[in-house]
Amino acid sequence: MLGAKLVHFSPAGLTAGLIVETEAYLSRGDPACHAARGKTKRNAMMFGPPGRAYVYFIYGNHYCFNVVTGREGHGEAVLVRALEPLEGMALMQKRRGSDKKIKDLANGPGKLCQAMGINGKHNGISLKQYPLFITAGVSVKAADIDVSGRIGISRGQDKQLRFFVRGNAYLSR
Repeated sequence: MLGAKLVHFSPAGLTAGLIVETEAYLSRGDPACHAARGKTKRNAMMFGPPGRAYVYFIYGNHYCFNVVTGREGHGEAVLVRALEPLEGMALMQKRRGSDKKIKDLANGPGKLCQAMGINGKHNGISLKQYPLFITAGVSVKAADIDVSGRIGISRGQDKQLRFFVRGNAYLSR
């Protein structure tokens, strides 16, 4: 997904950005994955079908946006951690705070959702069509992709499942 373009047409306007950082969550052997202990009402969307949004509320004040990626029934998804804003920066700044620098608008999963206007009503929608979808962006060479342990979690951070565009100014950390 690195280099792909995330687009959202909301009632307030258009926002879009390139995906520059992600984290994968696997259903087996991954204690940080919401699906690791089985299907629940909260995580049901992770179990498929792929190509849909899995959006959840965390810490009582942030949404996180994931793309369901595993085969139906397997409970796997990729968290989109950061975007490089391309369109609708004024709207993103309005949502995040007019004092925010462009590089700080979507450089974290909660910030990204706030900037893009993504919330719980998007949970389960197809990401192949209007109003929220992923489309071709830019090609990222394998040599420009870096991998590390995941960040911002207490379990499973040792797993090398964080993928990002090396040197990109819009990364979360």
